[in-house]
Amino acid sequence: MRTEENIIERKSFEFAVRIINLYKFVVYNKNETILAKQILRSGTSIGANVTEAQKGQSKADFYAKMNIALKEANETYYWLRLLCATDYISEKEFIGLENDIKEIISILVAITKQQKLEN
Repeated sequence: MRTEENIIERKSFEFAVRIINLYKFVVYNKNETILAKQILRSGTSIGANVTEAQKGQSKADFYAKMNIALKEANETYYWLRLLCATDYISEKEFIGLENDIKEIISILVAITKQQKLEN
């Protein structure tokens, strides 16, 4: 049984749940599918890559997956900004999600910087 919490794993999972709910909102209330699918793919991919990294075959594999998660997080932030700028989500909805994705990005940047220090 695991006793210590993996913060990035928990935060990326919780964020993925919010992204799925955002997807449903944008599709069903705003009738927008293309942008919704983009953010659904990138926003849920963050946690999938973080989780996969935990079982990496090597340190290099771990950092490769974490770098992919960081790229997906940056892409997700782009889609969030675009959804807000085009009024598919409100400023209030955006701010809550923006705070979460910025925190995830910061954590992933710290993790991937660690790789550079180890090399």
